[in-house]
Amino acid sequence: MFARPRTFASRAAVAVARCQLASLDAIAVSAVGSLAVLALLLMPVGVGFRLLPPAARALRVLSDRARSRAERWTGVRIAPPPPLPADRSLNARRRSGAIIADEGFCRDLAWAWLEPVAGGLLVAVPLALIGYGAFGALVQPFVWRLIDDGNWYAFVPVRSTAAMLAALVLGLAFMAAGLLAAPAMLRLRTRVSRPLLSVTRGVRLARRIERLTDTRARALDTQAAELRRIERDLHDGAQARLVALGMTLNRATRVLETDPARARELLLDVRRTSEGALQDLRDLVHGIHPPVLADRGLGDAVRALAFDCFLDVRVESRLPRHLPAPVASAAYFAVGEALTNAAKHSGAREVVIVLTHGSGLLRMTVTDDGRGGADPARGTGLTGVRQRLDTFDGTLALHSPQGGPTTVTLEIPCALSSPKTSSY
Repeated sequence: MFARPRTFASRAAVAVARCQLASLDAIAVSAVGSLAVLALLLMPVGVGFRLLPPAARALRVLSDRARSRAERWTGVRIAPPPPLPADRSLNARRRSGAIIADEGFCRDLAWAWLEPVAGGLLVAVPLALIGYGAFGALVQPFVWRLIDDGNWYAFVPVRSTAAMLAALVLGLAFMAAGLLAAPAMLRLRTRVSRPLLSVTRGVRLARRIERLTDTRARALDTQAAELRRIERDLHDGAQARLVALGMTLNRATRVLETDPARARELLLDVRRTSEGALQDLRDLVHGIHPPVLADRGLGDAVRALAFDCFLDVRVESRLPRHLPAPVASAAYFAVGEALTNAAKHSGAREVVIVLTHGSGLLRMTVTDDGRGGADPARGTGLTGVRQRLDTFDGTLALHSPQGGPTTVTLEIPCALSSPKTSSY
């Protein structure tokens, strides 16, 4: 959109470089895993108790790095296990016992033995194809004459110029196959390693329960705060205007027969006050659930937001049907907050909002061409958006490198309602 798309060659080259890096990681994982096993074997003589804690921490660093790279390289997020026991008040023997009893350490150790064999071999396939292909394409044409009886390249006996050209073409084919295979091997390596790198189902369920409990508490707090805001707005806005309206009507009634001109002025004042009260009520309702959202759906409601923004905003809505009202409301205010952040903090001139739905997931992306460097920890309002989405088990992903562009991706699980008349 605002960033240049990578070409196939650049993506393949990056994948090959990642395969090379993964192969080096496999060596490091094998070494650290062997160190952890050595520590376990040396426990009967006491040395292993001091050796195991640093070996386990080093192994956890490598497994955390593997989880991070799996998400960055293949888009697969792997939930990390709980931190290793690190109670400094315990002696070396008890610390080692706590580490041995930790399920995350056992899975890290199993992964350390699987990764060099399975993962290392997988990433070695494209590297071997490219290396062997480079020999056939770059070396074979210059050395085949120097060998008395010629030589073989794969299944081609290189004893003539024609055979040499065939070997050259075969080498180029091997190199192309390696480039094509690199991304697939990285994805397959992640799939093989994921069962041991991720937490068990029991831990996932416990985290799920903890998150739902926290989300419910925040939702109740948010609801209470929203009710207090509505009460305050009614008290300070429409209610105050209605009280003033009643007092003005009372005064107009008293002077209606004695001073008709004054009564007319008071009645005009009543009309202005009633218009102000009506506008206050409209603003209050708009803050609770915008009428355009209820009448025309999320796509047109976001277009109305874009129309009110001073930035150049383009909205692409590909929502085939109306969404459930609570989900649409949460999505509307989340997109509005992201758009407000772009207008206040990014220095952008153009914003693109894309709304899609697929596989039971509502996805919204807000991309601006600003300076980038957005960080939820610095109070840009994204923390509030994330908490709003947590109520619906939604997620917020932020990609904002220095220099831009900034892309905020909002996702909410939801199923589409029955078909209705819609403007999109």
